[in-house]
Amino acid sequence: MMMIGEQFPWLTGMILLPLVASLLIPILPVKEGKQVRWYAMGVAIADFVLMCYVFVQHYDPSNSGFQLVEKYDWLPAIGLSWSVSVDGISMPLVLLAGLVTTLAMFSAWQVDHKPRLFYVLMLMLYSAQIGVFVAQDILLLFIMWELELVPVYLLISIWGGKKRQYAAMKFLLYTAAASIFILVAALAMGWYGGDNVTFDMVELGLKDYPLGLELFLYAGLLVAFGVKLAIFPLHTWLPDAHGEASAPVSMILAGVLLKMGGYGLIRLNMGLLSDAHVYFAPILATLGVVNIVYGALTSFGQTNMKRRLAYSSVSHMGFVLLGIASFTDLGMSGAMLQMLSHGLIAALLFFLAGVTYDRTHTLALNDMGDIGEKMPKVFALFTAGAMASLALPGMSGFASEIAVFLGFTSSDIYSSSFRTVTVFLSAVGLILTPIYLLSMLRQLFYGTDKIPVCVIGDTDKRKDYQDNAEAMCFGTNCVLPEQARYSDANSREVFIGLSFLVLIIAVGLYPKLATELYDVKTVALNTQVRESYTQISENNPQIYAEGFLSPKITPSESSSVVAVIK
Repeated sequence: MMMIGEQFPWLTGMILLPLVASLLIPILPVKEGKQVRWYAMGVAIADFVLMCYVFVQHYDPSNSGFQLVEKYDWLPAIGLSWSVSVDGISMPLVLLAGLVTTLAMFSAWQVDHKPRLFYVLMLMLYSAQIGVFVAQDILLLFIMWELELVPVYLLISIWGGKKRQYAAMKFLLYTAAASIFILVAALAMGWYGGDNVTFDMVELGLKDYPLGLELFLYAGLLVAFGVKLAIFPLHTWLPDAHGEASAPVSMILAGVLLKMGGYGLIRLNMGLLSDAHVYFAPILATLGVVNIVYGALTSFGQTNMKRRLAYSSVSHMGFVLLGIASFTDLGMSGAMLQMLSHGLIAALLFFLAGVTYDRTHTLALNDMGDIGEKMPKVFALFTAGAMASLALPGMSGFASEIAVFLGFTSSDIYSSSFRTVTVFLSAVGLILTPIYLLSMLRQLFYGTDKIPVCVIGDTDKRKDYQDNAEAMCFGTNCVLPEQARYSDANSREVFIGLSFLVLIIAVGLYPKLATELYDVKTVALNTQVRESYTQISENNPQIYAEGFLSPKITPSESSSVVAVIK
């Protein structure tokens, strides 16, 4: 067993702290869940503070290589090692995971159903997320990827809505089935090259794979990461999961788990399979446009507030694909910034959706209305979050999306016609975004012409409400005093909302706060894929002139692919 360098194993500590701490929860005394709640929050905050300290003191953003490297022999017989590190791609996402998960646990302050199990699963999920982003061994990444599935499945199936079992199972089947492609790719790359079996990403990046094998691996990884990133048509698990998950789980789903898909595409597809990326980049751009337009259009038809926000996430992830496919430094920077920005904005919006549900006990937009007068703080926070999501200047969403647009527009790789059509259709999605978000705000917070349910409701409701003058109506939805809290957002909820909003505005006004963490790495990655493009285009100067590439695979390359598969 060995560790590279004389440093303290900071990253291992970040992973193990929440995991080990979760194992102690079953022995804690439970008195209305208070001890468990404070204990879990203390662990989450401690881990996030540890991240901030380590990255401030020991991380150099001007270095494009892996840093804080720790490597231990784990199962040397199969080449598996506990190898963790961070670079410009992973470090910002580790911080995002720490922040979103900590605030999500704080938002779950009212959980009183099986609190021990809830916080055990949340802390385990915390560890798995960090493990995915810091794993330098591709097989270790797969293990962490799988470990993350179990807590999410249980968190949805136990604390979700009426259709929670269906949504949880759909999430598990989609993501578990897709992750098989990660395992296949890991084994193929690790075993390729004869006796030198390794799963270390640095060493895998030095191998010279046949083009046919690269294309095969890239396609499989695109499916695996495409499910997590919610790329059309692999996205259908997402609206169901969001629609049934509790607010804290939705915050993590949208704020962190979707970003694992984008991270995988950048880390493995771009970083390790750059030749294949040249062939697949136009396809990624096309899928990005489809995501943007399809997600925005589908949001219009959603009457469930969280499903509307879920399809909004599908739309926004299209910009990540466009940036990754742009072949420009600015586009790549925009893709990373979009993942960070959307992580903050989506977590804020799903948190506020949960706050609203706590008061109204409904997610149906048709049953809401006139909430703004009763809950002005929620109204203000929700409006600010929606403005950020529709890319209002001064918010982080604007900075990220304009970077992607300018990056793709200025790309010298694609033909002018392809860029024009791509940018035009993406702009249509941008126009649709404020329409469905402002429509949601109108349905939530402004008056409605419909007669309240408490006046014309069904027989059971009429019996409950007819003699109760204290029944509170939210638009067309009516609840009794003992069924809901009528107060505006409390200090805890305002703190959580402002924690996201302050960062959203800070990054929007000064994007360099985020971009300086990863720009050196994204420039290096873009240089790598452009070099691959240059080498490939030497044999085909008009590589994108007639649409998508049609790679010619020699018989020897085909046989090498078959040999690896066998």
